[in-house]
Amino acid sequence: MKIIDGKLIAAQIKEEIAQEVREMLAAGQKRPHLAAILVGHDGGSETYVSSKVKTCEEVGFKSTLLHFESDITEEALLQQIDLLNKDADVDGFIVQLPLPKHISDQKVIEAIDYRKDVDGFHPINVGKVSIGLPAFVSATPAGILELFKRYEIPTSGKHCVILGRSNIVGKPMAALMMQKTLPGDSTVTVCHSSTPNIKEICLQADIIVAALGSPEFLKADMVKKGAVVIDVGTSRVASDKTKSGFRLVGDVKFDEVAPLCSYITPVPGGVGPMTIISLMRNTLLAGKKSLLNKDSK
Repeated sequence: MKIIDGKLIAAQIKEEIAQEVREMLAAGQKRPHLAAILVGHDGGSETYVSSKVKTCEEVGFKSTLLHFESDITEEALLQQIDLLNKDADVDGFIVQLPLPKHISDQKVIEAIDYRKDVDGFHPINVGKVSIGLPAFVSATPAGILELFKRYEIPTSGKHCVILGRSNIVGKPMAALMMQKTLPGDSTVTVCHSSTPNIKEICLQADIIVAALGSPEFLKADMVKKGAVVIDVGTSRVASDKTKSGFRLVGDVKFDEVAPLCSYITPVPGGVGPMTIISLMRNTLLAGKKSLLNKDSK
């Protein structure tokens, strides 16, 4: 059993991006610029956005944070998005989700210029990914593919079971693993809350990507020996063994499942660090206008 160290891989990619930025600046090119919109004061969102801003500094990007109170109107937020769409200095931007209930997440996502949509959520990017065209790929699935690549985990012809059908992880992950590329070229099954025989399906899997948001859902009796298990979940559960009174767990019962696996990601330190670094890679692509150049060919 080998533990996949997402923290280590993310650090390697961070240095690779920083080197590319240094080369861009030396060649007289513009410094990549990532903007982020944060609405309200959700603790998790604030922490996540501050991590993104910090990582921008570490790789040499320019970053801008626009923070609005939770009572901002949908119309006013859409106006801010329009300004970022038109700002030639901003290469890519994100709107941190979830948004307050009076604002439509989908309307906001669709308002973002897909050429600056470094989160990879816009329907045009989602559509391009699904048919294998160059596009901004949603950060978490992109990070998982990078882990497969750097650990040289075989995926071609393997049965990949994805637990979860979210627009952010489950669906794009399925689309990517089906593509006739590597990593990918897998036979893909997507399971979700209405799948009646999840256990039996998981036992057939060579690769399991657990992205249900259900703490410690995947147990030892659902995993065959030698499987690769990728744990996307992060949940807080009560614990009397920590000062905070809680501990972080994934969607996989790690201690039970790990001994059966050929490879497994821990929580924390597995997929999490790869998500932010994948956003940085998308921003670098946006800064270099790489996808636009491919579009025009």
